[in-house]
Amino acid sequence: MSDEQASRRPRAVELVADLHRILGELQTVDLSPCTDAELAEVAAETERAIARLTVAGDRQIDQVEARDLPRKAGCRTLMQYMTHRLRVSNPMRRRKQMDATATRTSLGGEVLPPEHPCLAEAFAQGAVGAAHVQAVLDVLDRIPGTIDHDIKVAAERQMAEIAEAHTPAEITQLGARLLAHLDPDGTLADDSERKRRRGLWIGRQRADGTAKISGTLTPELHARLSMMFAVWGKPGLNNSDDPQSPRGPAGTADPDALTAAADRDGRTLAQTNHDALDAALAAGFADGTLGTSHRGLPVQLIIKTDLSDLVREAGLATTATGTLLPIRDLIAMAGDVQPWLAIFRDATAVPLHFGRGKRLATREQRLVSFARPDGEVCSAPGCDQPATHIELHHAERDWAKGGLTDIDDLAPACPRHNRMVGDQPGQYTTRIERSGPDEGRCLWRLNVEPGAPPNPERLNRRPDIPRRFAQHLNTVRNEIHGPATRPGDESRPTLRDAPSASSGRSSGSRANAPSASSGRCSGSRGPGDQSRPDAVGYGDRGRRLELAYRELVHPRTPPEHLTTPPLTPVEAALARILTDHA
Repeated sequence: MSDEQASRRPRAVELVADLHRILGELQTVDLSPCTDAELAEVAAETERAIARLTVAGDRQIDQVEARDLPRKAGCRTLMQYMTHRLRVSNPMRRRKQMDATATRTSLGGEVLPPEHPCLAEAFAQGAVGAAHVQAVLDVLDRIPGTIDHDIKVAAERQMAEIAEAHTPAEITQLGARLLAHLDPDGTLADDSERKRRRGLWIGRQRADGTAKISGTLTPELHARLSMMFAVWGKPGLNNSDDPQSPRGPAGTADPDALTAAADRDGRTLAQTNHDALDAALAAGFADGTLGTSHRGLPVQLIIKTDLSDLVREAGLATTATGTLLPIRDLIAMAGDVQPWLAIFRDATAVPLHFGRGKRLATREQRLVSFARPDGEVCSAPGCDQPATHIELHHAERDWAKGGLTDIDDLAPACPRHNRMVGDQPGQYTTRIERSGPDEGRCLWRLNVEPGAPPNPERLNRRPDIPRRFAQHLNTVRNEIHGPATRPGDESRPTLRDAPSASSGRSSGSRANAPSASSGRCSGSRGPGDQSRPDAVGYGDRGRRLELAYRELVHPRTPPEHLTTPPLTPVEAALARILTDHA
């Protein structure tokens, strides 16, 4: 090829040739001169480049389709062309990825923006890979088509944010959690539809006498069964294959016998659940034989919720087993509820001091721990073990090293992660954050070999999803509609509109909602910036609860919602509960 012909080559052709040359060098380059930190950086940047190359490839495939190259090459469809000519391993998923994150060209030549711009931006920067994108799309596809546009936009922003810090498996778990919070005003949840779908079937007995059970559970039954399985289905307990297995609930079993039986237990989770249900039904669920304690928590349905959600009779409550329970269902169960009031220090997630001079936490401390905004799951990053499966970990300093069994030094940790805390490489170092938006929460750092660059401290962000989604939704609505006050807010103030103790201003109005650049997705922020995506504090929740307590017990002037209109039964009950705790 002459120099003149080479000079006429398109820039894209030259770039691909240069890319292959660089990749050839990268595949054979000597890595031994790199320090550990440099090698880690090279590996991370290579993975980031792979994601960016995929984005570039998606753009090229779009042009292939726009120029009708598949037909010219004798292929009947673009999928066939991608499979045979481009060697794309999964063309259907790749096409779905393109539709969501690529800038497309219409048949008329019009440039179309990505369907999910925030996810597309993260993908183009290499902050997420193809597997992360697919996991996010699988979650977003489950959003009902009837949900408002602004809610869908907020959900996409939330999922793009989650994808940048979590694995594909964690994205799926956290996405399922987000889907339950797409209706912050409580208007889309259809209780009649849930009741219509409920059902439990026991199939005909087979020749061996067994039968198959299947069905759809309401949130209430799901919560009760989850708690029962946690108490009656511990390893080694109620094992029908082991005559020496302890029977009954976990709180009544001999610890040594249970440990020995657990070592012999070879059942699957499904078999363990079966035996737990069999034992619980045999003992009788309603006659008190379920026991008195499990991991320091009473063997009852333990539920926490935001006081403002109770007042407006909408939203979701969380049980100690991690089940989400609609507020309306919680109110229906209120006749059997023993209320506990947890008061948190103003503007933080730090509960009022609750100390003890012994190593093991009390039942009351465990209840307060669960009531904390992040108390429904293990505090280790990425862990979804519910409160019924956790221990209270001395997060600031181990008991053996002089640590205190005080509630503000304790954090929930599942047995697996609790045993992984230590000073050795591969173990975790923990501490309680004492300031900033995450004050009161437990930070986990994976220990490294001496001399190696330290790993960052991490939090379990699973409990942040409802609040973070509400922030995204506020931002999206302000961008689309502008700041607005909903009808009825002035005549019937909610707990979110309670005056601030320090300034007398509203602590939860739309005017104070976090803002974002119009039409753009949030970029990275420094660790000291409280507006960064992962800096989600819980001060507003604690402040609202304390202010509600003050106003109901010692009102400066009769609050409007106590005079007109009349109190609802729920509000009257809450007022009595709060007054009783004065």
